[in-house]
Amino acid sequence: MQVEQTKLKDCYLIKDTVFGDARGYFFESFNQQRFAELTGLNVQFVQDNQSKSGYGVLRGLHYQIGEYVQAKLVRVLQGKVLDVVVDLRKDSPSFGQHLAVELSEENHLQLFVPRGFAHGFSVLSETAVFFYKCDNYYNKAAEGGIMYNDPAFNIDWQIPAESVLLSEKDKTLPSFDEAIKTLNF
Repeated sequence: MQVEQTKLKDCYLIKDTVFGDARGYFFESFNQQRFAELTGLNVQFVQDNQSKSGYGVLRGLHYQIGEYVQAKLVRVLQGKVLDVVVDLRKDSPSFGQHLAVELSEENHLQLFVPRGFAHGFSVLSETAVFFYKCDNYYNKAAEGGIMYNDPAFNIDWQIPAESVLLSEKDKTLPSFDEAIKTLNF
């Protein structure tokens, strides 16, 4: 496991050592002790989630607030996505900045998303199976989000605007300026 600090404070890109041969491949996708040694973080994951989506689906930008704020370790089991995170921690040197990383079944990359970040992804392949570990339980009443195409970020989701598929909930998310008024991570 190799851990690389990204341009966003406390957000890490994880590259696992993949052992492959004619039979296929093997890699250790998570090791709590090694993760703590490499990051200095003692994260205890309590919930695993998985979704399957088709090309053009865009999920995000989402976060949890209050006692249900979550850190996540995200990866793609099948297909390819553009994974995007935004630092919402007002006291962070990377506050308001975003990071976009391609995660795929081929590159086996993982992204550690710390508490206080918004998270989303767009599906770039025909389908994608997305998997993530959370360090806190989901709570519907603690949901929050920011509109994916907010000009404050100018994110290139690598999908033509006419091909973007959003949930009804994601179509009504507030702007960054509106959302940040009520946040205190």
